[in-house]
This record gives sequence, C-alpha cells and structure tokens, in this order.
Amino acid sequence: MRAAAAPARPFHWFPVLLLAAYLIEFVALGLHPADRATWWAENVPIMLIVALLTVLYLRGVRFSNLAYALMSVLIFLHTVGGHYTFEKVPFDWFNNLFGFERNMFDRVAHFSVGFYAYALIEYTDSRQLINSRAISYLYPLCVIGTVAMSYELIEWVYAELAGGDSGAAFLGSQGDIWDAQKDMLADTSGAIFALALYALFGRRSK
Repeated sequence: MRAAAAPARPFHWFPVLLLAAYLIEFVALGLHPADRATWWAENVPIMLIVALLTVLYLRGVRFSNLAYALMSVLIFLHTVGGHYTFEKVPFDWFNNLFGFERNMFDRVAHFSVGFYAYALIEYTDSRQLINSRAISYLYPLCVIGTVAMSYELIEWVYAELAGGDSGAAFLGSQGDIWDAQKDMLADTSGAIFALALYALFGRRSK
C-alpha cells in the first residue's frame, strides 16, 4: 500500500510578498496619520500579529496560501484604518452602494477578523488535534468570538484612559450604542464565512 503524499507547502514567495506589501503600506501610512496616538493604538496589535506569523513561519509553522491571503485582509485594512481613524476612512462608494448612513469600513475590518478561523482549523486539521468534526469547526468559531469580545473590552478601557478625540477615534462607535455588539457579530460572521470556505476549498489549498 502506497503511503499518502505529504501536504504540499505553500509557495515561499507568497507570504514573503504579503509581508513586503505590508511593510510598504505601514511605512507609507505611518508618515502623516490623522492622529498619532490613534495610529499607535490601532497599529500595535497588527504589528504583533505580523510578528507572530513571521516567527511561526520561520519556526516551520506554515499555512496555505489561501490562509495567508485571508489573514492579510485584516492586516491591510487595519493599517488603513489606523492612518485615517476608522470613522474617517474614504469609503463612501461602499456606504452609498448599500445605503449605509455610517462609515462601515470598521465593520468590514471586523468581518475580516473572522478570516483567522480558516488558519485555525487548517492548523488543527493538519496536526489532527481534534477528532470530532463538529468540534473542529466549533473551536475556531469560539476562539474568534472570544477575541472579538476581548478586543471590545480593550477598546473600552483605552477610550476611558485616553479620553478626548483619541479615545473616541479608537472606540469608533460613531454614536451607535450597540456598536460593540455589532462588531462582535461581524467578527463571528466572518469566521462562519471563513469556515465555509474551508469546508469547500480547505483541503485543496494545502
């Protein structure tokens, strides 16, 4: 009986290309941000994510090209949001297209947070860490939900401590008292979308 072939590793150039694109974006949008304090607050979490993915890559923990592409969406969008502040990102074409009265750029970015569910299930599947198929899909969904809730708490604490325009810009509620709940819904909806993608294409992208 012939042994099963090992999953193909992603092309080395693709995650490196994404990293190079992020560094260019980071430098370009970091020169003259709308508010420097907000820029730091928005970019530090993203820098930590990029650093973590880089360290994992160098240590041999690598994902498919599709997983890297999905994870990069949040990185690129969040860097743009840090430059303008999320409320002021030029996004009228999208808002007008769907008839939104508020700037929905932050909600789209929150939706992309859920895309990390793809990499999570890809990791647990590749190492056969979860035997139950249902739990293998439920686990990344719960992780994204927990991250979403934790980030809303961080936003609240920062807004209280920073106060003024910087605190309001980082919170980005735009006057909506249900903003935190809607952000968390967007995060988990993105995770459901990512898990659906994995169910359809996951094994092919490895």
